[in-house]
Amino acid sequence: MNTYIEQAKVMPKGQITIPQEIRKLLGLGIGDRVSFIVNGDQVMLANSAVCALKLLQNEMKGEALKAGLSNEDDVQRLLEENR
Repeated sequence: MNTYIEQAKVMPKGQITIPQEIRKLLGLGIGDRVSFIVNGDQVMLANSAVCALKLLQNEMKGEALKAGLSNEDDVQRLLEENR
């Protein structure tokens, strides 16, 4: 993981411009939303869509095994049963 340090000036209304290189690294485009994750005196900026997906993945970790799904055949069988 590479570390990038960029600076942005806070404007009177609290706005900042996210540097182009950071937007590119985070996959941010016009209209995308960002999440601010605060840990003590540090703030991490994340692409909200990616952040939400990672949170969901963490919440779902291990659920397939609990449901008895350990391989592709199990998943296929479940899909066929529910059709």
